[in-house]
Amino acid sequence: MHATARMKIAATLVLASAGAMVPMTAAAQDYPSRPVRIVLGFAPGGVADLTSRLLAQQLGERTGQPFLVDNRPGAGGIIAAETVAKSAADGYTLLLITNGNAAAVTLMKSLPYDPVKDFAMVAPLASFELVIVTGRNSPIGSIKDILNLARTAPQKLNLGSINIGSTQHLATELFRAQAGVPMNAVTYKGTPALVAALQGDEVQVGFEVLGPVLTQITGGALRAIAVTAGKRFEGLPNVPTAVESGMPQYNVTAWNGVAAPARTPRTIVNRLNTEINAAIARPEMRKRMAELAVTPTGGTPEDMSKLLSSEIRRWGDVVTQAKIERQ
Repeated sequence: MHATARMKIAATLVLASAGAMVPMTAAAQDYPSRPVRIVLGFAPGGVADLTSRLLAQQLGERTGQPFLVDNRPGAGGIIAAETVAKSAADGYTLLLITNGNAAAVTLMKSLPYDPVKDFAMVAPLASFELVIVTGRNSPIGSIKDILNLARTAPQKLNLGSINIGSTQHLATELFRAQAGVPMNAVTYKGTPALVAALQGDEVQVGFEVLGPVLTQITGGALRAIAVTAGKRFEGLPNVPTAVESGMPQYNVTAWNGVAAPARTPRTIVNRLNTEINAAIARPEMRKRMAELAVTPTGGTPEDMSKLLSSEIRRWGDVVTQAKIERQ
C-alpha cells in the first residue's frame, strides 16, 4: 500500500474516533438530562431506603432532574449490584453501595460481578450505628439476659435481622460467634417485617440500624438493650454499648456510598461527586440525617475506593474469624 493511502486511512480513523467521542463528551456536559435511578438492595423503610430518598430529593432539587429510588431487595444486595454493574456506563443508573457489598466478597461463594472492577466509585455518603433491641414486653433487658437464655433454652431464642449479607445480618452472626452459645438466626426482607416479628415474639432479639427503629424505641414499642458501636449514642445516653455489657470484642458500625458502572466518564463521576457533597452539606439534609441517627461523611471518589477496599479486608476477617457459613 502506498504511503499516501496509508496516511488517508489513518486520518479517517482518527476523525472517526474523534467523532465517536463527541456524543459522550456532550452527554457528560449536559448530564443529567433525564431521570437518574439509584438502585439499592433493600426494601422500603430501612436506613438505606430513607437516606437514599433524602439524597434523591436533594439531588433532584440541585440538578433539575428526578433522582428515583429503585428498591431491589434480596440475595444479600447481589440483585441490586448486578443490575448496576450491567447497566450502561452513562451515569443514569447508580448503586447505593454498602459494607454489605464489601462483606459479600467473602460471604458469598460467588458473585456475578467484581465489586471493585465493575464499579466506578463516586462518593462516601454516610455512616451509622446499630442497636440490639427486644420487644416492649420482653423479659430480656440486657446482653447478659440474652446469653443466660441461650444457655438454658437455646431453642427458644431467635435473633432477627434483615437480608442475608447485610450489616445487620453479619452483626447477628458475629454476636452468635462471640457469644459461644447456640442461638437461632432469622432474616427478614426489611425493617418493618423485623419490627413486627419482635412485637409478635416471633424473634426475641433484633439487630438493626438505629435510625429506622429510633422512633419505636423512644415511643416504647421496642426496648434498646445495647448499641454496637464503641461509644454510646447521644440520643440514648442510658443505653450501654455491647462492650460495656460484657462483649469486649463486639464493635460494629456501618456505612453507605454511591457508585456507578465501571467506565462511567470521569466528568460524570465528578459532577455526581460535587452534587452529592453539596447535598449532604445542606443544613436541612444534615438535620434530617441526624434525626435518623445517621452521620453524613462525603469525600472524593478515591476516598470511596479506599473505604471499599479496607472494608472488604475487614469484613473478610470477620466472616473468617466468626466462621460464618458462605452463602
